[in-house]
Amino acid sequence: MLFWIISALLTVVVAVILLSPLMRASARASLYDEGEAAVYRDQLRELERDKATGLISADDADYARAEIGRRLLAVAGRATTGEAATERAFEAAAAAPVARRRYGLSQAFILLCLPVIGLAGYLEIGSPGTPDAPLAARIENPGDDVGLLVAKVERHLASNPEDGNGWNVLAPVYFRIGRLPDAEIAYRNAIRILGPDAERMNGLGETLVLRSDGIVTDDAQMAFQAALKLEPNNPRADFYLALALEQSGRRAEALAAFQAIATASPPTAPWMSLVNQHIAANSAGVPLANAPAASVQPTAPAALGNPSADDIANAQAMSEDDRSEMIRGMVASLDARLKEDPNNFEGWMRLVRSYAMLKDKERAQAALKDGLKAFPADGAEGQQLIAMATELGLDVEEVSQ
Repeated sequence: MLFWIISALLTVVVAVILLSPLMRASARASLYDEGEAAVYRDQLRELERDKATGLISADDADYARAEIGRRLLAVAGRATTGEAATERAFEAAAAAPVARRRYGLSQAFILLCLPVIGLAGYLEIGSPGTPDAPLAARIENPGDDVGLLVAKVERHLASNPEDGNGWNVLAPVYFRIGRLPDAEIAYRNAIRILGPDAERMNGLGETLVLRSDGIVTDDAQMAFQAALKLEPNNPRADFYLALALEQSGRRAEALAAFQAIATASPPTAPWMSLVNQHIAANSAGVPLANAPAASVQPTAPAALGNPSADDIANAQAMSEDDRSEMIRGMVASLDARLKEDPNNFEGWMRLVRSYAMLKDKERAQAALKDGLKAFPADGAEGQQLIAMATELGLDVEEVSQ
């Protein structure tokens, strides 16, 4: 019952707010018309005085009276003409105010139609019969609502702050929903109470990296190093430590670290695409030297756009500028070949990644757009292209429109 009372009050308030401009406009119009009619009545009286004193002839007085009467009729909203009608209009205007019905349809719509439409819509899509659900009851039965699940755990931890399992459950949820400061606190509490393990240390390290806009800080490195001590075969920690070397300018060491990850990982590992990007960036285009033997096929022709053995040998002997120029030439050659033969998914992946690594965002966007023409976004290959472009920081929405 309380709901319907509140709804009725809100409807009245909204109606008053919507009607007030119309009412003010109508009132202003009525006052203006009444003032105008008063002026015309004064003119008629003055005309009679001038006629009585001989200042104006009878014919001119009749003509002037007819003109003033016509204007008075317009104000009064009458449609009659002629001298007799003029006199009747003067008498009616002098006897009673003019009735106005401006904005009638708008006012009726606001007062009647809007509440009816709102009520019908609520009865159709709302749930008027659903009983009240207090916050405490909803927290007890959160269902699939992540917000309520988080609130339930937070409520529990408020009264049991030393529950390490609660912090351990809450920390990755905070991380996924973007509450990074809370995620850091939760990870630290879980580590303090339950002790460190590889998963918690990796989670803390990743949280610190994201809080620093992708920079692997000293605290993050310490967390990943601790994770490696607890679990030596840990590509997640290895990757971030290699990234820290790359960010500090130690490219040779970073290249060796990324190559070690690639060598130790299966070729189909989900992180291999990202690792290979960093290998390419740190080796200036030279591919992984210690690739698993299973992935190498000496008798097959080189993949589209890949360097030959002679290219690799030459690149190792070049200066940095010459090597960059050679890489740009190889990428341009790959671009030209893909325009002739666009049905090469790996080629498009390599081209988009290469332009992104060369900091040529415009050409990377164009390559992504062309690649999506050959492999539409609703297919598996198109989805891979979009996922890679997102990781590289390209504007996927603009290209996929």
